[in-house]
Amino acid sequence: MPLSRLHSILLPVRGDGKGDNAMKHAAILARKHTARLRVVHCRLRTQDLMSYGVVIPKIVRDQIEAAVSQNANATEEQLLQEFRDLAGQFDLAEQDHVPGKATTRFIDYDGKQADAVKYYGRLADLICVPQPDPNMNLGFNTLKSALFSSGRPVMMCPHNDNVADTFTDHVCIGWNGSLEATRAVALAAPIIAHAKSVTILSSGVSDHAATPEQLQRHLELREIPSTIRKFTVTGKNAGTQLLAETKEAGAGLLIMGAYHDSYERESLFGGNSQAVVKESDFPIVLVH
Repeated sequence: MPLSRLHSILLPVRGDGKGDNAMKHAAILARKHTARLRVVHCRLRTQDLMSYGVVIPKIVRDQIEAAVSQNANATEEQLLQEFRDLAGQFDLAEQDHVPGKATTRFIDYDGKQADAVKYYGRLADLICVPQPDPNMNLGFNTLKSALFSSGRPVMMCPHNDNVADTFTDHVCIGWNGSLEATRAVALAAPIIAHAKSVTILSSGVSDHAATPEQLQRHLELREIPSTIRKFTVTGKNAGTQLLAETKEAGAGLLIMGAYHDSYERESLFGGNSQAVVKESDFPIVLVH
């Protein structure tokens, strides 16, 4: 069925060295679903580098604009070559999309990554972003924009050089019956439907009515068999334990609702979603 697969995948990139692994994950999915992968290169503008309201002499501004443009052009050439190398490696045709064929395009966008995600992401079936890097303070705004401004599922890709073609063969669903988890199951349905094995992870503690057994039945009605793996949170952050349970189950991907509390609160006080974003070393599909 056409709705049981991904059709459009978005990957925003810039010259920070974080895009290759994310593109490998995205390319594997594009090939598996014969989808269109749009790689959007975000070119920073002069105003993106300046504090709002600061007055700069024209001669200085002209010099900054020239330097920014020169750097953006050099970065674009490098990224375009990397893009074409990876497209060839994963058998993605660089052309307009045709049904039944995995295709890709490299697109320029003048502005910040977070804005590019808003512009292109709302009609994508999946948005792929690199895992934020706290050491370089990179990627947090892009992830936040993708989660809170697109309404689409977001796959956060770890910084691993080796990406297995089979990473979506066994998927785990983090389930607590919440609205966010419900949306995650609905929006990630094509990935779940294509998996060879599905495991429902549940701590058994929830204020919501929908149980893991009811989710299992929901999937059975769609001819998707699954198993339930229950665990008890024992002192650890539940997000940290969710990662451990996914690994012990042998899955390569976790699908979960994200930021039931506000992003700011979890970032400040260390909620479950924030622990997953910080500690994961395998891809996570997050839905708010």
